Amino acid sequence: MKKILVPIDFSEKSEFAINLAAKINEKTDCEIHVIHLVELPENVIDMIAGSINSIPERMLYLRKIRSRLLDYIKKSFPDDDTIRYSIRVKNPYQGIIDYSKKINADLIIMGSKGISDFDEIMIGSNTEKVVRTSVIPVLVVKTSITKFNFNTIAYASNFKEDNKQVFQKFLDFSEELGSTIKFVKINTPSKFESSSKTKNQIQQFLDGYSLPKHSIHVYNDTSVENGILNFAEEIDADLIAINTHGRSGLSQFFNGSVFKSIAKNALKPIITFKI
Repeated sequence: MKKILVPIDFSEKSEFAINLAAKINEKTDCEIHVIHLVELPENVIDMIAGSINSIPERMLYLRKIRSRLLDYIKKSFPDDDTIRYSIRVKNPYQGIIDYSKKINADLIIMGSKGISDFDEIMIGSNTEKVVRTSVIPVLVVKTSITKFNFNTIAYASNFKEDNKQVFQKFLDFSEELGSTIKFVKINTPSKFESSSKTKNQIQQFLDGYSLPKHSIHVYNDTSVENGILNFAEEIDADLIAINTHGRSGLSQFFNGSVFKSIAKNALKPIITFKI
């Protein structure tokens, strides 16, 4: 993991993201890129950029944004003047995707407001769009991370063949953090199968990979989303990892509104890998 992109909007939720990036940086010594997207109405863009007379106003506006951005970065990186930053006048979602491709980012870290507002932020919003469409893994954090451990990652999957498209990305990520992986498949009443059959399926999926310290689990619950949340709590996971499934969206990877429910109710950070 060489480059991490952190989009910020000067809100508390983006503080969560940049603080987490700083903690990951301490462990991996990766390159941090911070981007602030300015989304303005067309008439305002025309006003600050449309004529020669607008140049002083435009420069003053950008200087103020730059000063605020540097102060923001300094809080999380007080002794590091190598953090790269960019200010773009662009739609936030498209700006994040384009810039992540431009710098060849390995990870995008984004914040969210918390349980009551997470549904609004994640579903049908810029963050949801980034998670759904980005080919780069996206780590979403909802609360302030006071301790950076990530000793244990709960990797929940159905362990079907198409998951292998991005599985190595996940392994590379977990290896850099030195994490122990708890592989889990959730058994539900509507799709019940024996534990031995499920464990065999998981083991077959894992065969051929060079794996860090790990264990295989089958967890029974009333629904997939409840199973993932309850399993992560029981093992005290530091991070929940799942895959997203292309244009079908976050909620379609397992079924129905699984990801939406996980995102709304989990306080733990969630990292997604797009198939």
